Amino acid sequence: MSIDALRTLTGDAGADDPYTALKAIAELRRELDRVETVTVRRARNAGMSWQLIALALGVTRQAVHKKYGRR
Repeated sequence: MSIDALRTLTGDAGADDPYTALKAIAELRRELDRVETVTVRRARNAGMSWQLIALALGVTRQAVHKKYGRR
């Protein structure tokens, strides 16, 4: 997704129309989840520990390993 598309979604998330805002928020969540998945995979391939990844994401090591450990 392009930076411009993310900017548009971010702007739409603050829209006065609740439906528009909710649709934008849902799309932002999907995109962030996709980017997080790719980045965690890159971090693991680079030798980063689950503990360090968890620290960066603000979650426990167990939580990050449960979410991404079997992918």
